[in-house]
Amino acid sequence: MTFITYLPFISSVVSFAFAATVLKRYIDHHRRPHLLLWGIGMIFYGIGGLMEGLHGAFGWNALVFRLWYLFGAILVAAWLGQGTVYLLAKRRLAHALMILLGLGSLFAVWRVFGATLDPTLMTGGELSGHAITSGGVRILTPFFNLYGTIALVGGAIWSAWLFWRKRVLLHRTIGNILIAIGAMSPAFGGAFSRFGLGGALYISELLGAVIMFIGFLRAITPMGESMTAPAAASAE
Repeated sequence: MTFITYLPFISSVVSFAFAATVLKRYIDHHRRPHLLLWGIGMIFYGIGGLMEGLHGAFGWNALVFRLWYLFGAILVAAWLGQGTVYLLAKRRLAHALMILLGLGSLFAVWRVFGATLDPTLMTGGELSGHAITSGGVRILTPFFNLYGTIALVGGAIWSAWLFWRKRVLLHRTIGNILIAIGAMSPAFGGAFSRFGLGGALYISELLGAVIMFIGFLRAITPMGESMTAPAAASAE
C-alpha cells in the first residue's frame, strides 16, 4: 500500500468524527432536523472513504464497490444538501423534498444492488463508476449530486453573504465560506482524476472533510459579536 491508499481511511475517520460532533449537537440542541441530516450525510461520507480504503488495501470486492457507489457517489451530497434545505427553506417545502429524497434513495439502493459489475473496466486502481455495466444506474448520480451541491454550497454561500451584509456573526460568515469550499473540493478532485492524476480524488475528499469540519466548528463558535442575525440564515 502507498501513502495515497491510506488517505481514504483518514478521510473516513475525520468524517465519522465530524458526524459524531454534529449528531451530539443535534441531541443537545432541540433535535433540529438539519443537524440530523448533516450528521447522516457525514456518515455516508465516512462510509464512502472507508470503502475506498478497503478497496485499496484488499482489492476488488463487489459489496465494497456497491456500498461505495451508493453512499459515496450517489447519496452523500444530496443528504448533506437536504440538511441545508431544512435550515433555510420553509418547513413544508423541506418536508416535500425530503419525501422525494427518501423515495429516490430507496430507488438508488435497489438499482445499485441489482447492477451488473465488471471491475476490469476500471482504470488506475481507484474505484470508478465505469465498473457498472447495466443501464440506468449511473444516470442517477448527477441528479443526486446536482441537487446536493446546489443546496449545500448555494446555501452556505447565501448564509455567508447574509451575515456579511448585516456585518454580524463573523464566525458564521467564515464558517459558511469554509463549508462551501470543502463541499466543492471532491468535485475538483474527481475532475483531475479524469485527466489521469492518480490520488487526486482521495486528496480532495480528505481536504473536503477537513475543511467542512473546520467550517462547522468555526460557525458554531462565537467570536464575541454582540449582535444576532435571523435564525433562518444561521449556519447552526
